[in-house]
Amino acid sequence: MLCPLAAHADFAKDSQLNLGLRNFYLDRDFRGDAAPISRVGSWSQGFDLRFQSGYTEGPLQFGLDASAQYAYRLDGGGGRGPDTVLPYDDSKGEQVQDYGRSALTAKVRYSKTELTVGEHRPRLPVAYFDDSRQLASTFHGFQVASQEIDGLSLTAGRFNEISTRESSDHEKLYLFTRPNGPRRPSDGLNFAGGTYAFTPGLSATYFYGQLEDIYQQHYLGLAHNVSLGDGYSLKTDLRYYDNREDGEALYGDIDNRSYGLLGALTKGGHTFSLGYQRMLGDSAFPTLNGFTPQPFLVNWSAVAFIRPNESSWQARYDYDFAALGVPGLRLMTRYLRGTGIDRGGNLSDSSESERDLLLNYVVQSGPLKGVGLAWMNIDSKFEHGSDYDENRLIATYTWKLW
Repeated sequence: MLCPLAAHADFAKDSQLNLGLRNFYLDRDFRGDAAPISRVGSWSQGFDLRFQSGYTEGPLQFGLDASAQYAYRLDGGGGRGPDTVLPYDDSKGEQVQDYGRSALTAKVRYSKTELTVGEHRPRLPVAYFDDSRQLASTFHGFQVASQEIDGLSLTAGRFNEISTRESSDHEKLYLFTRPNGPRRPSDGLNFAGGTYAFTPGLSATYFYGQLEDIYQQHYLGLAHNVSLGDGYSLKTDLRYYDNREDGEALYGDIDNRSYGLLGALTKGGHTFSLGYQRMLGDSAFPTLNGFTPQPFLVNWSAVAFIRPNESSWQARYDYDFAALGVPGLRLMTRYLRGTGIDRGGNLSDSSESERDLLLNYVVQSGPLKGVGLAWMNIDSKFEHGSDYDENRLIATYTWKLW
């Protein structure tokens, strides 16, 4: 407050205040006698208020971001189990009526290097936030990101807490095993890595993550984009993970390696994709609290396909209706199947599959410009487990307040 007012000119001028609105309906219908409950789901309205400041002037520049998330349940919800969207009150046997959280992020920038301390929504191979339900999951700690060298982006930091998608709390990081599995918290997740672009169409990424006393993780990825002529383009991703226990090994030995290859061929509004993924070792791929997603795995989905020794493949088709003169309308459908799952002991191998259909439309003009509407259907089948059919209906809008 004692700094000259001129130093705050860019801080105010470049600031933004946005309110994200999300109306979210989920219904998951379990099938089969083995299902623990026949149906789960909820209907809720969410709010995501985010303030992002500019920076003060000078060689060393300062800024401050803030966020507040809140969700209110619109339906009764009584008598239905945990639905992965809203927190569940075991004593009442229903989802809570409302929940929310807020946080701050301080930031300092020098040249092309930025330090952020507080709340983060990372998209890293070792830590990825979840925006697939009502409230977004967030990590808490510090991060340094630098782009001082042309073509090279570097990131390092430490996250010591997480707020998962269906929780109001900040909690320490632990290994997710099952919804009510053991919680042996780690002191924090240390990470470092970067991406280097050899050419405009070829880049390589390496990241290291250490969830203290639980696991160490190495990630290596290669991405290649090439034009094939006649309007065709091909994108290829090759991704590899190596996961091992760390320190005191609070969850015992971890033995998991995975590799995946995904190719996407695009022509006009059409994109055809094929992917293959293999899990190696005696352990499933490690994930964090609340089944935090890892979309750097090429076959990540609702089922995830990360069980021990699992081989999985996917065939996917996307269409952008802008090619037919209907901008804003998109279709995605895919089929994934995993086999060879090691169930341990003398049990036989297992398999699982998933079929997805997503239709998404964003209004392009008029008084409802920017309103997004989406319908997603997920049909999952398990050789040893409870099949389910899930529908999600989502309406979104971002109101730019400032």
